[in-house]
Amino acid sequence: QVQLVESGGGLVQAGGSLRLSCAASGTVFSINVMDWYRQAPGKQRELVATTTRFGSGNYADSVKGRFTISRDNAKNMVYLQMSSLRPEDTAIYYCHLKQSSIDYWGQGTQVTVSS
Repeated sequence: QVQLVESGGGLVQAGGSLRLSCAASGTVFSINVMDWYRQAPGKQRELVATTTRFGSGNYADSVKGRFTISRDNAKNMVYLQMSSLRPEDTAIYYCHLKQSSIDYWGQGTQVTVSS
């Protein structure tokens, strides 16, 4: 079993920044891909950013140039630095990883961007 716990969400004004953290614990093997997803009210969950074990990141077009994903493999942590936040970034942000063909999700952390 793997547990994922996100933190760092909150309320911020447009143009501001937040840093989300996700801690993976439990029976964690050598994790390859870790992701951040988000889900806004009334919308489907969408992939925001993904990173491989070697640190390279891929981003949704809507966040490119504003968000940066990073990880600390020794601590089984993944981070999402969010800058130039917009009201449309308001959502619950979820950490995700897949291990042994099982998808694991955190409980989510709320990010609210006011205009």
